[in-house]
Amino acid sequence: MSRIFQTLDALRQRGQKALVTFVTAGDPDLATSEQIVHTLIEAGVDLIELGVPFSDPMADGPTIQLASERALKAGTTLRGVLSLVANIRQKSNVPIVLMGYYNPVFSYGLEAFSRDAATAGVDGLLLVDLPPEEADELHPLLRAVGIDLITLLAPTTEGARAARLAASGEGFLYYVSMTGVTGSQQVDVGAIAVAVKELKASSPVPVAVGFGVSTPEEAHAVAEIADAVVVGSALVRLIAEHSGSSGLLDEVRRYVLQLKAAI
Repeated sequence: MSRIFQTLDALRQRGQKALVTFVTAGDPDLATSEQIVHTLIEAGVDLIELGVPFSDPMADGPTIQLASERALKAGTTLRGVLSLVANIRQKSNVPIVLMGYYNPVFSYGLEAFSRDAATAGVDGLLLVDLPPEEADELHPLLRAVGIDLITLLAPTTEGARAARLAASGEGFLYYVSMTGVTGSQQVDVGAIAVAVKELKASSPVPVAVGFGVSTPEEAHAVAEIADAVVVGSALVRLIAEHSGSSGLLDEVRRYVLQLKAAI
């Protein structure tokens, strides 16, 4: 079992829900990203998603698009993101998932990326523009080095396909709470409940919900349904608002503690 599955399943067996947070690596710079991640972990985050900055983040709303732009302007590369993971690994065993787009991984080289990501300590990879049916070239390479390829499912995923993808899930299933880009609207808890129940019936791994959760109240409502709650845009927005401030890490810690208490 992967570190991702072990962590989330241990929480599930204790009747607890996982808090997953997303930050864009390199926003505002890699050194600050490292401080932010350690603050997240200290505040109780169960799994870290590191966004790999990309010039055309089609699944992301303005908040994460701007974060990607800032990270790229700061000189962040995929190689730099892997170095960040290696630095984090010196102090923590919290599962780390890289989330992003296929182009940087393809450009890096699939074999080289799989090897270097495993060496750095990456546990999972989520590529929002790589359909599972087209991952045959990458998936075996990741499996060989123990990295989970996380499956993304949306409200528009057809029922039979959703069940098939859920049955082959690794690490956890990421259910997108709404149609549209990240951070674009509030979650519809009723609709999510129906979808998550169906996925759980088919999935051997926990189900996480994200793409619209921002407040402690929303996190609480989603935690009543899913195994894990993913918060991204709201945290990235908070980082942008306090970037360069001496109070940045305190603001991050305060927000995450509120989310953790809510779930």
